[in-house]
Amino acid sequence: MFKKILTSPWTALITLALLASVKISDPVFVESTRLNYFDQLISSRPVTVNKNIYTVNIDEAALDKYGQWPLPRGEYAKIIDDLYRRGAGLVVLNVIMPDSDRSGQDAVLARALEQYPVVLGSVPSERTKNKPRAPGSAVINSDYQDQIVQYPGLIANVPALENAAAGVGIVNTLPEIDGVNRRLPLVVSVNGKIYPSMSMEVLRVAAGDNTVQVKLNETGVEKMRVPKFGPIVTDSLGRIWIDSTQRAESVSLTKLPDNFDGAIVIVGTSAAGLGNPVPTSQGAVWPQDFQASAVATMINGVVIQRPDYADSLELYALVGAGILLLFLTRWVYVGLGSTIIITVASVVASRYVYSTYNYLFDITAFVGGLVLVALHAYGVKFVSEFLQKQAIKKQFAGYCSKEVVEMLQKDPDLIKRGVRKDVSVMFSDLRGFTPIGEHYGDDVAGLGKYMNGYMDAISRPIMDNKGMVIKYVGDASMHIHGAPIEDPNHARTIVAVGLQMLDAVDAYTKEMEAQGLPPAAMGWGCNTGIGFIGEMGSTDRHSYDILGDMVSTAARLEARCKAYGVLCIIGAETYNRTKDDFFYLMLDNLQPKGKTVADLIYTALRVKGDRSAYDSAKDTHNKMHALYKEKQFDAAAILCGELKGSFDGQMDKYYKMWIERCEFMKQQDLPDNWNGEFVAHEK
Repeated sequence: MFKKILTSPWTALITLALLASVKISDPVFVESTRLNYFDQLISSRPVTVNKNIYTVNIDEAALDKYGQWPLPRGEYAKIIDDLYRRGAGLVVLNVIMPDSDRSGQDAVLARALEQYPVVLGSVPSERTKNKPRAPGSAVINSDYQDQIVQYPGLIANVPALENAAAGVGIVNTLPEIDGVNRRLPLVVSVNGKIYPSMSMEVLRVAAGDNTVQVKLNETGVEKMRVPKFGPIVTDSLGRIWIDSTQRAESVSLTKLPDNFDGAIVIVGTSAAGLGNPVPTSQGAVWPQDFQASAVATMINGVVIQRPDYADSLELYALVGAGILLLFLTRWVYVGLGSTIIITVASVVASRYVYSTYNYLFDITAFVGGLVLVALHAYGVKFVSEFLQKQAIKKQFAGYCSKEVVEMLQKDPDLIKRGVRKDVSVMFSDLRGFTPIGEHYGDDVAGLGKYMNGYMDAISRPIMDNKGMVIKYVGDASMHIHGAPIEDPNHARTIVAVGLQMLDAVDAYTKEMEAQGLPPAAMGWGCNTGIGFIGEMGSTDRHSYDILGDMVSTAARLEARCKAYGVLCIIGAETYNRTKDDFFYLMLDNLQPKGKTVADLIYTALRVKGDRSAYDSAKDTHNKMHALYKEKQFDAAAILCGELKGSFDGQMDKYYKMWIERCEFMKQQDLPDNWNGEFVAHEK
């Protein structure tokens, strides 16, 4: 029972349960794989350059032009003025200035900031430097601000610049577990106050709003909006997914376009050694480019979301599809096809949902889970089938041909338990064992070798004709045709095999006599009919066997061979199906012991030489039986004497026995309606 459970594909439920628990616990490798898949989804769209946003890079060429770093604040004032003269809608300086200008030009830059709307940046830190500008945010339920991203301090610009700017946003990132930045918090908490990120501040200033409105609850950010722009969808941490396909037009500070046409212009450094690139799903980019993608994502109106119910939905889908797949693996190709279809469909569906609705659903755990469940199920199925094939080989290798064993291994249903089937069965027995045993005496090994040779000789025709040896019992054997391998002509096959067995024993006898060993002989009886076939026995010990009245009849027929003086006896049903295929002689109308009715029995002769002589003798044989049936026993006995020597002497023992039978029947008080039947009182 336990072995059966272990070899069931349904043990893959354990794998499914483990996968579900892994999905729930969400370890690092699962999260990392999911994020990489989201990268593929997001990057599946073509890159779009947003003409409403520019990044201006302070690159090596710019340093060559201005001659030093950091640039004097007066130069920033000139840059701001130049950008607005070229039609900039809003200038963003992604450059932090926490210390006074060494050339004393803070005032120059401050005047420029008062003249033009400019957004500056500040940096979260372990400590606070300079007094940060009061955040332009209106918060509802500020008691819950500990639910969003927290920083202990903030490095702000020098007060003159901080206060003169149109807005100040926090230049922050929040890398994922693999160090890649995919989501950006739009608000953070610093020392009990909520500050907007630079991209959020850019949106606020560009929209001309005084505040960013943030509503918090016990889970974090509930809602966020810039009044003139509209609501902004974030997760509970206030994060948005960055659409990495949204890019800004990037230019060098030394090669500015003539007209920015009202675009947002973000100025930042790109010269080697001046800044740290930001790792993103599209590779490392400069901070200003990252901020530009964030702004572009918001103003483009494409809100990438991962719904709150996504994890639960993915888990239910995995469990449901896994159970369905386990059911379908009962059929190999159906299960494989279903696995492929479900996998492809899930990939297509996730990509469709993203491209249409901008929803991120993870199918990596789903697909990976289904593949593992299928591998487990098919692995167990393979092992189970392998063990089954080995068991079949162990059970039948000595009783069937190699080809038959292979057929049984391919189709174990051929030996399924409890089948009613029309088959032919034969019992055979060694004749003259006593002199053989006396010859070998205590030489058990020699006797065993002799008997093995005999069994090989009689078994070869059986196996060559796709028969199955049911059992060997001492020097006797039992075999069938028609099961488990189909044979519509099994009655003919079993008689032909029986005659081949006699020929094989003759050949074996000649070989043994040439070695000075005793001869071997055999007798067999066969019958055809419905039998109950299958594995029978106890739970621990069982074998393939056949039961039925036709089986016991065949056994009794074999037992009567010696009494009738013939090598084989064929039952009536076998004869009726094959009467035109072999040379038969009717032996008797026999009622075997234990039976209530009599039936005709026959023997099959091996015709040697001219058949015409056999046919003539057969006519006499049939006439003899007609006289016997008419109770003319003396006349029948006379014909028996005349038939001796006919059929190359194959029936001489029979005619001797029949003469004795006729004498015996003369002494019996037979009824008037006697039909020639003979009741056997021994098996």
